[in-house]
Amino acid sequence: MLTELLQLLNQRYTNCKQNKINRKPYFLVRLFFYHIIMKNSKITIIGGGNLGLSMANGLMNNPEIQNQNITVTKRQIETLNYLTEKGVKVTGNNAEAIRQADLVIVALKPYNILDVLTELKGAFKPGQILVSVATGISIDQIENVVGNAVKIYRAMPNTASGVSMSATCIASKTNEQHDLVKGCFESFGSAIFIDENLMESATVLGACGVAYVLRFIRGMIQGGIQIGFDSKTATEIATQTVKGAAELLIQGDTHPEQEIDKVTTPKGCTIAGLNEMEHNGFSSALIKGILTSYEAI
Repeated sequence: MLTELLQLLNQRYTNCKQNKINRKPYFLVRLFFYHIIMKNSKITIIGGGNLGLSMANGLMNNPEIQNQNITVTKRQIETLNYLTEKGVKVTGNNAEAIRQADLVIVALKPYNILDVLTELKGAFKPGQILVSVATGISIDQIENVVGNAVKIYRAMPNTASGVSMSATCIASKTNEQHDLVKGCFESFGSAIFIDENLMESATVLGACGVAYVLRFIRGMIQGGIQIGFDSKTATEIATQTVKGAAELLIQGDTHPEQEIDKVTTPKGCTIAGLNEMEHNGFSSALIKGILTSYEAI
C-alpha cells in the first residue's frame, strides 16, 4: 500500500516538474513515505556467500534500514554469527525467510538458481519483489519458474557493496524504477537502471571491473616497491591515488584525458611512463580483457 502511494506521489511530482508547478509539497510528502517504507520493509538475502554478505554489510550501513528487518540465509549458519550479534536474522530455512520478506534478493550461482527457485516458488506471494543477482539468467527464465505475480528485477552489484561503494545496475521488463529496489541498492553505492540486454555488459564492467582495478593497483604497488617504497607505504599511496583519480572524474564530471592533460608536461616523466605503458599494450590489454570476460558469460 505504501509503495503504491509513493509511486503515485512520484507521478504527481514529475507532472508538477514538467508543468513548472510548485512541487515542494509532493517532494516533502514523498520523502516522508520513502523513509517509512525503507524503515519498515523486510529484506531477505537468499545466499550468504561473498556477494550476499557484501550486500548485507552494505544494508547494515544504511541508518534507514533496521538490522532486525534484514534476513540472510545460508546452509552453514554458524559462519554468520557476527550478523546475529548485530541484530540481523540468520536462518537455513529459505522458504520461511521468503514468506516474511517484502523484498527478496536471490544471491545464488547461475548454475543452481533456477533449481532452487523451483523448490521455493510456493513461498512467494503476489506483489512481492524478487531481485536476482545471478549472471546470465534472464527475467523471463525466472518468471517461467515463479510466475508473473511476483515483481522481478535483475541487479548486478559488486563486492564493494560491503563498504557502500558499489556501482549496481538494475533492470526490469517494464523499466519500472521501484523505490524500495532503488533505495535498497543505493544503501551500498549508486543504483543505475538499464535495459536488461545490457546486464551482461554491466556484469563485466561493474562486477568483474573490481578485479581489473585491483590488479592495476597491485601493479602500481609492485612498481612502487621497485622504486624504493616498502609494501605498506606503496599500498597507501597507490590506493589513495586511485581513489583520488576516481573522485576527479566523479566530482568534476570530466573525461579521463582532460585530467591526464593536467598531469602531463612536455618531455616530462608522466608522459614518458604513459607512452611506455601504451607501447606495451596497456589500454589494448584492458579492452581485450573486458571483451574476453563478456564472451565468457
